[in-house]
Amino acid sequence: MKRSLLLAATIAAALPFSAAAHKAWLQPSQTVIAGANPWITVDAAVSNDLFYFNHVPLRIDNLLITAPDGSSVQPQNVATGKYRSVFDVELTQPGTYRLANVNAGLMANWQEDGKPKRWRGTPEKFGAEVPKNAKDLKVSETAGRVETFVTNGAPNATALTPTGKGMEMVALGHPNDLFSGEEATFRLLVDGKPAAGLEVEITRGGTRYRNAQEEIKVTTDASGEFAVTWPEAGMYWLETGSEDNKTSVPQANVRRLSYVATLEVLPQ
Repeated sequence: MKRSLLLAATIAAALPFSAAAHKAWLQPSQTVIAGANPWITVDAAVSNDLFYFNHVPLRIDNLLITAPDGSSVQPQNVATGKYRSVFDVELTQPGTYRLANVNAGLMANWQEDGKPKRWRGTPEKFGAEVPKNAKDLKVSETAGRVETFVTNGAPNATALTPTGKGMEMVALGHPNDLFSGEEATFRLLVDGKPAAGLEVEITRGGTRYRNAQEEIKVTTDASGEFAVTWPEAGMYWLETGSEDNKTSVPQANVRRLSYVATLEVLPQ
């Protein structure tokens, strides 16, 4: 329960405060595609159910799209509505694309005139927007990644290279080569190093139409690895998070990390 609350607070770095307990995700129209200059459309939302637009849109100001050759790609036809953000990506290169919404910043809580105050922003704005004499000031650093992967034709791994910053996941195989009934193994990293003992929750979409969430829960081993056997085909939401004191800014004394991925599992 404690880890879930910390994760929710971290993901909330780009969301309204009211969205803190909900699921953030990117969902591509498809993850495996082939053809001359194909396109995909991606929905970005924070929802109660997977994968339905019924809460608030996911803000994609910090969206990073990495092409198969490692270059950056700009989203097209970007729009944000009441319940979701949406954008298109033209897959001009063969290989694997990484689409990641990456957020980092500071969160602060303090008392002012007997009332609780909250602030969220960048380290550059902290000094100007948070009172220097704030009572009971508590500051935390947040770093969250919400991502998915799409392959045009034959897969490759250039875009999947870890950045070494925050929490990331590496597929020991390929994230677009997942099939029902088969086992897949992944490794979780924190600042580029294997992260042991992380609790990972994996949930298949369509939760609106079943009474049980049917979560799969696993824990990373000493090498930061975990394995999952996919019970059936579909879109899956994977999330985890952690907390440490390895802050990169002097104002904070705790760092909260989160990671979310959307993975498509195809039928045999």
